[in-house]
Amino acid sequence: MNIALLTAGGVGNRMGQDIPKQFMTIDNIPVIIYTMQAFQRHPLVDAICVVCLKGWEVALQAYANQFNITKLKWIFEGGDSNQHSIRNGLEGLREAGCADDDIVLVQDGVRPLVGERIITENIEKCQKYGYAVTGLVCKEAIMEKVDDCVRNISIPRERLIRTQTPHTYHLGDLLKAHQEAEEKHIENTVASCTLMSALGIEDQHLVMGSEKNGLKLTQTEDIELFKALIHTEKESWIK
Repeated sequence: MNIALLTAGGVGNRMGQDIPKQFMTIDNIPVIIYTMQAFQRHPLVDAICVVCLKGWEVALQAYANQFNITKLKWIFEGGDSNQHSIRNGLEGLREAGCADDDIVLVQDGVRPLVGERIITENIEKCQKYGYAVTGLVCKEAIMEKVDDCVRNISIPRERLIRTQTPHTYHLGDLLKAHQEAEEKHIENTVASCTLMSALGIEDQHLVMGSEKNGLKLTQTEDIELFKALIHTEKESWIK
């Protein structure tokens, strides 16, 4: 089974709004629903689970019913960090009877423009290699911030990857990694791929992302960009 695990456990302090950013409505649709719709539409995704901010579970289920998200099977309570939230979701899936070889696509709930190709390639690469991480090669000149200055770094930009989501693994492998991280007191990793790297897992296979999927709604200007993108049609002359 292929399962999308969406993280929606944060409060969204950087957005500075009255409600959590994953529940803000844009064109009368909550952000989390846009993200769920991408996986609802995908033919290879069998089920969706959401790790949800405590107190918002009923609202999430109501939105899913309203927008016909029939693949939503489980809602689990979020933790006090992204790492903790993902672990809650993985443990919930195990308790629900999901198998160790089921594929789990971990997706930011506020990264709503993930495309069909990216989801497909994550599943295919995980099936083949056991790991898949979505990302894009850096186009910018990357420098290191030191205090209020910037310094050069020696790694060529064509070797630097801006990771996105999904990060995709077999349920048993990712849950084992979270359990090992707890034993080793590895905490507050920012993503599943960095957790795996901290445990010595190398060569996580890359799925090329997209600039659209790179949009993670974090600040108010991201809302403007998102609205522009969903209302833009591809020019007929573009190949």
